[in-house]
Amino acid sequence: MKKILIADDEHKILMSLEYSFRKIGYEVFIARDGTEVLEFLKTIVPDVILLDIMMPNLDGYSTLEEIKKNENLNNTKVLFLSAKNNPKDIEKGLEMGADAYVTKPYSIKKLISQIEELFDM
Repeated sequence: MKKILIADDEHKILMSLEYSFRKIGYEVFIARDGTEVLEFLKTIVPDVILLDIMMPNLDGYSTLEEIKKNENLNNTKVLFLSAKNNPKDIEKGLEMGADAYVTKPYSIKKLISQIEELFDM
């Protein structure tokens, strides 16, 4: 079973994503900010991390920097899911090492297919 860690500070987004990914067979872990993501990563190695950028305590960019330092996570796919839709923000996220960048609002079906494509690369 593939593991997905979803980090977002919006409760409704977390709940809908958790439901959707559980429904297709993922083991789902939920974090409300980057600090919680880093705590989870001490005990699990997810296949994919869905990461919001604008979160309290530790934002998505800083969280990605920490993820990239951890050799255990070299095979983990990281996808930014953010309301920041400026081309410069998207470029920054991809340059920092995100495998994909999806802007909000998003289609859950497209998001799932984009994540599945990451594993086919």
